[in-house]
Formats: sequence, C-alpha cells, structure tokens
Amino acid sequence: MELRHLRYFMAVGEEQHYGRAARRLSVAQPALSRQVQDLEEELGFKLFERLPRGVKLSVAGKLFLEDARRILQDVNEAAARAGRVALGRSGTLRVGFTENASWQGVVPESFRRFRELHADAELQLQPFSSLEQLDAIRSGRMDAGFVFNMPKTDPELDLHPVAVQHIELAAAKGHHLTKLKKLRLRDLADETFVWFPRRESPVLYDRLMHDCFRGGLKSPRIVQEGLNEATILSLVATGLGVGWVLGTARWRCPKSVVIMSVVDLDLPLPLALVWRRDNTSPLLASFIGEVKRLPDVRALK
Repeated sequence: MELRHLRYFMAVGEEQHYGRAARRLSVAQPALSRQVQDLEEELGFKLFERLPRGVKLSVAGKLFLEDARRILQDVNEAAARAGRVALGRSGTLRVGFTENASWQGVVPESFRRFRELHADAELQLQPFSSLEQLDAIRSGRMDAGFVFNMPKTDPELDLHPVAVQHIELAAAKGHHLTKLKKLRLRDLADETFVWFPRRESPVLYDRLMHDCFRGGLKSPRIVQEGLNEATILSLVATGLGVGWVLGTARWRCPKSVVIMSVVDLDLPLPLALVWRRDNTSPLLASFIGEVKRLPDVRALK
C-alpha cells in the first residue's frame, strides 16, 4: 500500500463518483479504478458498493476513509515540519553567552532578531563562561556561543568576530579615585581589590596581572574573589574594594558604583560567535547569517 492509494481512495470516497474523482486528481478514470481495486485486493474487503450511477462507501469503507484522512494529514504535517527545519525556519537552536555580554549590543540584538524571524523555532539560551561554552560546543551539547578570547586556531571550530570590549575599573561612588581626571594603574597601588578567580579565565587573568605589573600595580591587594561580574559589582558597591569589569557594566551596574577607564590599561577582549565546523544545522546557518548582517559593533566599549 502506498500513499497514492489512500489519496485515490479518499477522492473517490468523498466524490462518490469515479469520473469526478478522476477529474479532481487529474488522472485517467481507468487508472484510478485500477488503483482502488488494487487497494481493495490488498485489504481483503470491499471499500465501495457499486451503484448504477457512482459508488457508495461500504461500512468498512466509511471507517477506512476517516483513518485515511488522518494518515494523509499526519504525513502532510510531517513533511511541512521537516521542510521548515530544512529551510532553517523551525527546530531547536542552542546558544550560549556570557552574562556580562548580554546587556547591550550584538548578543541581545541577535536573540531579539532570531525570535522575530523564527517564530516557529525554539531558542534555548545558556549563560555559561567562555570555557564552558567551548566545551559544550565541541561536545555537541550546544550549537553556538558568544565567547571571549577565542583561540586563534582550532581545527574543530569556526568563528565570526562580533565585538571588542575593554576592561575598566568599578569603584563605589564617592571613592577618592573617582575624583581623578586621568586614572592610571600606579594610582591603584594602595587599593583593595575584588578580583575574579583565575580558574574562570586563566588567559585573561594572566594578561591583566602582566599589564598591571608593567603599569606600576605590581602586587594588587586582593581581599575578595568574585565569581562573576554581578558579584564583583555588588561587593564594590559595599565599599569592600575596587574591581575589574567590562565597560558594558555601565548598562547594569548599581547606582552606587562608577565605571572608570584606566588610561594606561589597554586590554581589549574580542567577542566572537563560535560554532563547530561540521554542524550542518540549517537553523544554525540561518542564525550565523543573521549575526553577520547585524550592524558593525566590533568597536563597542
């Protein structure tokens, strides 16, 4: 039994006439009659009672017509769903991001645009560190992620640069450092710091320590570690110390915290959309294309 047998039978059953059903299907009436006869032989019972003019569904034929309609509807819906997935219009896309990159710029804009253009698709978002994202992308648990300091060469992964952010200093409002017109690293020598743990980003930690040493901040006095930027900001707000954050922290920092540039600290952090080279998801390809079409915000601070 093939799907065409069900379609032919349904047309005859609804029209109750071979001639009208043949015209509806744009097939020859003898061919239609043979297909229905073949279906009846395969089933082992009659679907129609022949009348002088037309046909009438048998009792079994009426029941079979209901099931045939449901089967054909399911097949059509399955084909439509698969077609949307193949065209990148449906399915599930799993994307990671660092929380401190999600407040302004390409990351929130890409999510907004995806929701707007792919109403039938599911977008699963995971706030992970850059290292956690890379592990998840490599293992296939995530399709893509917005990652800081992506290694320049990785045979498994591909990337698209989307922004460059910068490290700046957070201090409580009224702190004596906020009164300086030009803040330099050597001005921080006597300050207490809320610092992020090295395990969260070893490369960034080492680069920052190196730049601080070179600028005159040789031994930062770290009194507390903050696991993430939100924790650092909240601890800075209490007056526990100053802390390093991204410049985009201005978009969400407490009113009692000031974000300041340090003139001799030039530590750019490239942000890139990263994915596996062998990931052939049409939905992922569509998302990558949309990110590439976003306005150029790579100089974002």
